[in-house]
Amino acid sequence: MSNRMTWGARSYLLFGFAFLYLPILCLMVFSFTGGEITTQFAGFSTRWYVELWNDDEIQSAVKLSLKIGIAAASAAVVLGTLSGLVLARFKRYAGSGFFAGMTTAPMVMPEVIVGLSLVLLFTNQTMNDLLPWLAGRGVTAIWAAHTTLCTAYVAVLVQSRLREMDRSLEDAAMDLGCHPFKVFFLITIPVIAPALVSGWLLSFTLSMDDFVLSSMLSDPGATTLPVLVFARLHHGLKPEINALATVIVVLVSIAVIVANRVMWRAQKRREQAIAAAMAASGQSH
Repeated sequence: MSNRMTWGARSYLLFGFAFLYLPILCLMVFSFTGGEITTQFAGFSTRWYVELWNDDEIQSAVKLSLKIGIAAASAAVVLGTLSGLVLARFKRYAGSGFFAGMTTAPMVMPEVIVGLSLVLLFTNQTMNDLLPWLAGRGVTAIWAAHTTLCTAYVAVLVQSRLREMDRSLEDAAMDLGCHPFKVFFLITIPVIAPALVSGWLLSFTLSMDDFVLSSMLSDPGATTLPVLVFARLHHGLKPEINALATVIVVLVSIAVIVANRVMWRAQKRREQAIAAAMAASGQSH
């Protein structure tokens, strides 16, 4: 019975993996076609990678998306860490429930509503007078929108990690005279580092992938990659887009593998350091 359940679970798992990853694999295969049809393989060729390399419009959109994604992810990690710290460590205060709700609201709010509200905010005359650098559509508006969205996800990750964290390390450091500000950077930040890295990667992916907010807040001089791909969809996609998707998949896969490896090594070093410290403490007693 257990063997049947095991094989059944494996079959469902393999079906799920196939459903998710076979289309991506097909896309990568068709990126090497020599023809102009995205779903027909007409001989092996790297033609579309050369076309991609020479396409200035796509390169400009990729650079802009990377620029916004890195800036939004970095800002979201800072703001999300502060929000998660407040939600996890501060005692209940007047308005704490409202703050918690507003922090996670962008996660459940339809992006159309968020985008419409931000369009009204950035195009308001009062905003033009108070913060002219943030007024109107464009790169800055897209960055602010992506930061707002991604901060909610980082706050949830950091809050969960802080609630699971053993606070005895922080208490011991403060008992030995370490300033709370120093404890936060030397103990708390390294312990929650996996959550910070995960939050940054998730935020970067959300920013690179976002279409609704980017399309509503973009102007002719600020076209991100998803907006450009959607615009070209109306004129018929070429295998050049398959080549672009293949490059992105490969780069993201490498980044995820490297990040996981780095976090795993950092976790092992922390565990070894804690074990060594406990051993030294036991010998001293």
